[in-house]
Amino acid sequence: MRILVVEDEPKTAEYMHQGLTESGYVVDIAATGLDGLYLAQHQAYDVVILDVNLPEMDGWEVLSRLRKTVNTRIMMVTARGRLEEKVKGLEMGADDYLVKPFEFPELLARVRTLMRRSE
Repeated sequence: MRILVVEDEPKTAEYMHQGLTESGYVVDIAATGLDGLYLAQHQAYDVVILDVNLPEMDGWEVLSRLRKTVNTRIMMVTARGRLEEKVKGLEMGADDYLVKPFEFPELLARVRTLMRRSE
């Protein structure tokens, strides 16, 4: 199972990469919205974990563009935790929305749930 993490904060990206890799997933990291969009459109991923606050292109725009071209499960993982932002992400096509800070076991459970839905 292959996961793309689009996260510009190095410590958060490494935290997710390490935990997901140790849980048996193949994980790619993109640090900008443009890089994440490119990888998601040119590689097959089971899940994309997408931050909102990204350089070059924000996560909202990445989500919007991905929903026009791919059916990959997308989980927004962001510090933006207001109700309006959660609703916006889900209505734009995100399959899940997790607010930072988070505990890794919750992230992993949500990833596994998304994987089951895509089978």
